[in-house]
Amino acid sequence: MYGKIEISGNIELVTGMHIGGSSAFAAIGAVDSPVIKDVRSGLPMIPGSSLKGKMRTLLAKEYDKEYLAAKPDDDDERITRLFGSAKKDHVSTARLLFPDMILSNEEELRHSGIESITEVKFENTINRATAVANPRQIERAVRGSVFVMSLLYEVNSKTPVEEISEDFETIAEGMKLLTYDYLGGSGSRGYGKIKFNDVVAAAVVGDIDDSIIDDCNKALARVNS
Repeated sequence: MYGKIEISGNIELVTGMHIGGSSAFAAIGAVDSPVIKDVRSGLPMIPGSSLKGKMRTLLAKEYDKEYLAAKPDDDDERITRLFGSAKKDHVSTARLLFPDMILSNEEELRHSGIESITEVKFENTINRATAVANPRQIERAVRGSVFVMSLLYEVNSKTPVEEISEDFETIAEGMKLLTYDYLGGSGSRGYGKIKFNDVVAAAVVGDIDDSIIDDCNKALARVNS
């Protein structure tokens, strides 16, 4: 058996989110720290690597035995099965793939009266010795932005059915942990709180038994807001 299970849904921003893009060639007076944008549409995006890295880190904090593993390759097996491992003699490819996610509700945001799909937040750091303020401008994707998520879970003939169920429990746990944390930077200052909506699993490649998909959706049901 070979197949792919798509995990589709939406990521909605509860607070403004900053995932940084390049400011290497910023003009004088430009935003100090811009968000990363899709080069074709100019819309904010969530790189798949950002979601993957955050979920893996949160799962490692929960599942790694007694301490957070110094190297990702030493993570708990439940994590390395999903995210892959390059450990010598234990190399494994990732079962879970994370495509980039582009803003999907630009029109809705503009109809709500928002003129710009991003906002610029002014912040200051204060030098404790001199009390001099160092102002900076941080660009954020605005609250209410929605990004379409489409993760892919790969199944092959060597994948035990019981591992598929456990993997989806792990995926759901990672998503749930993320809703109580943040995505992107400056989470301690209120940035990047998200929620997942309409998360559902469906077989998109191969002949995967309906009972397996049902178990996947039971695990994911607790993720939806």
